[in-house]
Amino acid sequence: MNAESVIALAERGVYTTLVICGPLLLLALVVGLVVSIFQATTQIQEQTLAFIPKIVAVLIGVVFFGPWMLTKLVTYASEIFSNLNRFVG
Repeated sequence: MNAESVIALAERGVYTTLVICGPLLLLALVVGLVVSIFQATTQIQEQTLAFIPKIVAVLIGVVFFGPWMLTKLVTYASEIFSNLNRFVG
């Protein structure tokens, strides 16, 4: 296994991780922005108010995006395991 193969494998792993985590991170970002705007307009300075909506939004996102995320992850893992003999030697 040469350096180009290792770099390609690592690149594919990082890309898969970003694709899997991306929707949940974007959802938390949008909800956090909306809550921050709400806090700024109403001048409510409660720190815990920002966390609860983000946690709820991410949990709802896991319910909706979970099957898709699991499919992507299982596909990547099966590709790794099916080519394991090529990677090892």
